[in-house]
Amino acid sequence: MIRGAIVLAVCAAAIVPAAAQRRATVTPYIEVSQVALAELNGGESLTYTQLGAGLDGQIRTRRMQVQVSYQYQRRIAEKGSLPAGDSHTGLARAQVNAARGLTLEAGAIATRTRTDPRGDALTANNGNARNQSQLYAITAGPKLDTRMGPLFVQAAYRFGFTTLDDGTATGFASTLPSIDRFSQSTSHALNASVGAKPGAVLPIGLSATGGLVREVASQLDQHFASSSLRGDAIAPIGRTVALVAGGGYERITVEQRDPVRDIRTGLPLVDGAGRYMTDPASPLRLAYRFDGLFWDGGVVWRPSRRTALEIRIGRRYGAMRYTGSFTFQRNSGSGIQVAVYDTVETYGQQVGSSLAALPVGFVTTADPFGVQAGACIYGTSGAAAGGCVAGAFSSAATAAYRGRGLTANAVWSRGGTRLGFGAGLARRDFLTPLSGAATGGSWDESLYAQAFAQLAAGRDGTVGLNLLASYYDGDIPGSTAVVGWGANTAYTRRLGALALTATAGIYGSMRTGPDQTSAQALLGARYGF
Repeated sequence: MIRGAIVLAVCAAAIVPAAAQRRATVTPYIEVSQVALAELNGGESLTYTQLGAGLDGQIRTRRMQVQVSYQYQRRIAEKGSLPAGDSHTGLARAQVNAARGLTLEAGAIATRTRTDPRGDALTANNGNARNQSQLYAITAGPKLDTRMGPLFVQAAYRFGFTTLDDGTATGFASTLPSIDRFSQSTSHALNASVGAKPGAVLPIGLSATGGLVREVASQLDQHFASSSLRGDAIAPIGRTVALVAGGGYERITVEQRDPVRDIRTGLPLVDGAGRYMTDPASPLRLAYRFDGLFWDGGVVWRPSRRTALEIRIGRRYGAMRYTGSFTFQRNSGSGIQVAVYDTVETYGQQVGSSLAALPVGFVTTADPFGVQAGACIYGTSGAAAGGCVAGAFSSAATAAYRGRGLTANAVWSRGGTRLGFGAGLARRDFLTPLSGAATGGSWDESLYAQAFAQLAAGRDGTVGLNLLASYYDGDIPGSTAVVGWGANTAYTRRLGALALTATAGIYGSMRTGPDQTSAQALLGARYGF
């Protein structure tokens, strides 16, 4: 509950100005549901009551955009060996134009991540779900975008904080050794750039950018420090096409202390939450260092204001590097967004940057099993189709890593129909003082896909459908590839302030050993104030 206050505080801070805004819509609510769940692989049947409270809120003015969707759920066991429990699920994004050229942005998320990569896949937020840890993250900071004569000046600062609770049963053998498990981190990122667009001073555009990143993670007292300086040039070669090139210097260091080890076995000791105990007498050991030059080049294609493609190839971190992006806005409510990335970062940084990249206007669903703040978030505007954060949620490890992957989002809206699709793949190569000493492995990779549909069913009804699939693999001793999948459908009927919902779904996690497959149904009522 204490950590849940992080998200509640951000939600409250975002909604407080609503009292003075006539364009604000804030709907707190309470709900009660009856849930039946059957484990289909020889397990037991369960029933429980689910009590919930939350709020949905929006502010849309000329200078302010805020959206919050948050829910707290409490489960009360009735039949079967289901422990009582609670969960927090929510997302908040805010953007405030504080002054000309100055924007304040903030975000918060409460969702779930896998406790241990050797355990079950991450599927639904149901009562018997295993291998789930509650995650809370916030990010906030100002952005400056102004001009000095023919020059543009941009700068941004972002504060980030990410924390995990102790998690639930993981679903794998307790005899396996403990591995790296993320606890919490605090980060600061600062960057600034100055330059001129093509034609403003010269036929080509030139810019210079500098950046600093600092992060401290609690487990093993990990310190991450990055500083960089680069220059870029853009040369138009046609009305819609331009060549781009850039290069610079970067220094990255990652340091951490040793874990306390058992005198007899030499294995790292863990605390009551299963995390490594840090040896305070250990010196900070170098886990990774990059100190040198980098470069990249490519092409930009912008045939219209609604379409943009950029592809870059270069060398960084001592190896070839490929990045790119594509955006297409079909109309005000439909669009596509694709990104290819390659960076050295940490779990806390990836969660924070994924959160900061999400649109301020996002789709909320009536999914009672908590997919709302899960793998992919869908935007309400075709210009900001959304983003996927599942690449970070496959495994929560403290160790820094080189992360490479692709994310893609698409939304389509017409009348009372809204469709969305998100997918991606991610690979992480961990960076530790001794390869595999802290993480238990040197690499992992994941693939994920998610789709949803919202359809109007009469004037006061809505039908929703959610599909999800995931795959995870790595070289951690004792682990095997894990496949997760799920599907559910829900019908909601609105009767004024009262909404009635009926839902049915099936979810599964497959790996070597016993699979976990469950079917569930829910009848619930929500009253909005």
